[in-house]
Amino acid sequence: MIMKYSRQRAAILSFLQTRKDHPTAELVYSHVKEEYPNISLGTVYRNLTQLVDAGTILRLSFGELGIDHFDADTSPHQHFVCSACNSVIDLECKEMPFIDEEAGKNFDGMIQGHNIYFHGLCRHCLEKKSKETEET
Repeated sequence: MIMKYSRQRAAILSFLQTRKDHPTAELVYSHVKEEYPNISLGTVYRNLTQLVDAGTILRLSFGELGIDHFDADTSPHQHFVCSACNSVIDLECKEMPFIDEEAGKNFDGMIQGHNIYFHGLCRHCLEKKSKETEET
């Protein structure tokens, strides 16, 4: 899909490429609004969708969060979602192509891929919980 150049879209993509924290559309909007004060949240959502549809960025949807996060790193990788602060963090781990094969063993359809995310407590929340435990 070829898109016409848009300064606002370029600013959105540039912002995402500087981030490792997988921002929401609202965070993208608040940042891009500094450079383009007349931009609307709807325009940000529309441009994010166009970038996702073009395969330029990833839309990450995690059930318990209920909010989409966006990732400029489109390479295969896994994510961790903190159960306490809802931060989304890249995990560095080997690809696991055997999962598709294992899942397909007792499935009549065709497995074409998978999305896995891990959850628990991030380092910051774990340290915070540890300090709270020490204080009690």
